[in-house]
Amino acid sequence: MTKSEFVDKLAEKGEITKKLASDTIDLVFSSISDGLVAGEEISIPGFGKFSVVTRKARTGLNPQTKKKIKIPAKKVPKFTGAKALKDSVK
Repeated sequence: MTKSEFVDKLAEKGEITKKLASDTIDLVFSSISDGLVAGEEISIPGFGKFSVVTRKARTGLNPQTKKKIKIPAKKVPKFTGAKALKDSVK
């Protein structure tokens, strides 16, 4: 589902304008992003949990030259689905 399809579905189900639906979606995702940047964990009961995890530094392999390269540690976003979400997908 694309963002525009998601906006259409939200507007239809919520009986609101597409502009309001789009603004709402943008606000939700920017709030989640801002929370993750601040190092917070965002938990939405029945849906899931967004968090930031640190990947350890490791040694990789350049596929073209076959030389070993160092891959530095970095922080990445992580999503863990709630049990209710996992059960509904089955």
